[in-house]
Amino acid sequence: METRIEQDSLGEMRVPADALYGASTARAIQNFPISGIRMQPSLVGALLAIKKAAARVNRETGEFQARQAQDSGAFHGRKPDEVADAIVQAAEEIGRDLMEQDGAVYGAQFPVDVYQAGAGTALNMNVNEVLANRAIEILGGERGDRLMVDPNDHVNMGQSTNDVIPTAMRIAALHLLEALRRSVGRLAEAFQERGEAFHGIVKSGRTHLQDAVPLRLGQEFIAWARTVRRSVTTLDEAAVELKELGIGGNAVGTGINTHPDFPLRMVVALSEETGYDLRSGEDLIELCQSTRAFVMLSAATRSLALDLNRIANDIRLLASGPTTGLAEIVLPPVQPGSSIMPGKVNPSIPEMLNMVCYQVLGCDTTIAMASQAGQLELNVMMPVMAYNLNHSLIILTNAINMFTERCVVAIQADAERCRAYLDHSLGLATVLTPVIGYLEAARIVKYAQRSGASIREVVLQEGLLSPEAFDRLITESIR
Repeated sequence: METRIEQDSLGEMRVPADALYGASTARAIQNFPISGIRMQPSLVGALLAIKKAAARVNRETGEFQARQAQDSGAFHGRKPDEVADAIVQAAEEIGRDLMEQDGAVYGAQFPVDVYQAGAGTALNMNVNEVLANRAIEILGGERGDRLMVDPNDHVNMGQSTNDVIPTAMRIAALHLLEALRRSVGRLAEAFQERGEAFHGIVKSGRTHLQDAVPLRLGQEFIAWARTVRRSVTTLDEAAVELKELGIGGNAVGTGINTHPDFPLRMVVALSEETGYDLRSGEDLIELCQSTRAFVMLSAATRSLALDLNRIANDIRLLASGPTTGLAEIVLPPVQPGSSIMPGKVNPSIPEMLNMVCYQVLGCDTTIAMASQAGQLELNVMMPVMAYNLNHSLIILTNAINMFTERCVVAIQADAERCRAYLDHSLGLATVLTPVIGYLEAARIVKYAQRSGASIREVVLQEGLLSPEAFDRLITESIR
């Protein structure tokens, strides 16, 4: 493999000749061959947006011009505005590739493992080096010419890993949250539509997994729709704190080595870049210390996962059978259910959702533990928090989409099965009590259990109610 020599503060490093990254990234590759898992494109894309905004702001505030005034040899004869524009152009084209082409051109330039140096310095420098070398190419220079565009002095100007990484985490989470909200909304609509379609089907309710009073099958589905809609409110509440940025706080939140206008100008630039209504934090030191915003969003995601897990379990239970289970609903067959039992069809999509929900709970635990591990002016566990938060948002969004499209919208009801269970349900005794009294209703229940007859059959046989009156009594008991 052909290589070239690049340099960082520790000395020289050989890097692949065709790599846009430099010495710091090469060291990270050597130091952290841990999982083979890279950071999601959403986070790298957010970092690119920050670098692009910083180049614009530093040009507007004269920071690039001041750097050249201090060192006449800086930028190798290029004008400060040309260097800033090259960084902006590099960030734009790499960002487009990651977001629109799944990193087909530049994706391999970000090889740093998720489990890396604390706070995300390796990832921040990876992005700085890639942008610096691509900007050098745009300016007509050769990769590695740090005098022309330096990853620290120019791309990272006015910034620190400690304010850049949490800002990128916020932007990436807001982006991924949009997709999750849409998927939850579609699921709620699907449950609502099925609920309305099943409105006329009355069935036995169950509490403690035992017979309970009647309800409509449609009411179960509409209740699920309301549950997932409420989760959107919780997610939106968590998103409020994500929009408060600590960018410009630099290393510990005091804004050292940063232009006084940098924080507010960065918020404006990033708001324009992302379309989010961002704001600068009231206390940048606090935002450097605390990862509360990520814990809140993770908690909201965990809450959604718990509800979805419960609903998926209910659907699996209602569809159990088809001959030895409840079988009140029928799920669409999506794949053969067994390699040995012909004709078996399993609730594959709800099972997948279960597994995703368990993974989200694990990610939330990681985020919670990492959040409380912060010390003094910085939480150095941000890389693992970022990966797990993004992972939760991505897999939950994808799982909900598949659950909606390949399961919920095509669920059918077995009205006859629902009616048969209802007629035999001991919960009907509660409905009969106001009409025939508690003791008489209890007698009928015991007789039905002994004889194997349904509650309906016993009531009709004994002439206590006509068929029409019995059916009307059940229907009127459901609000």
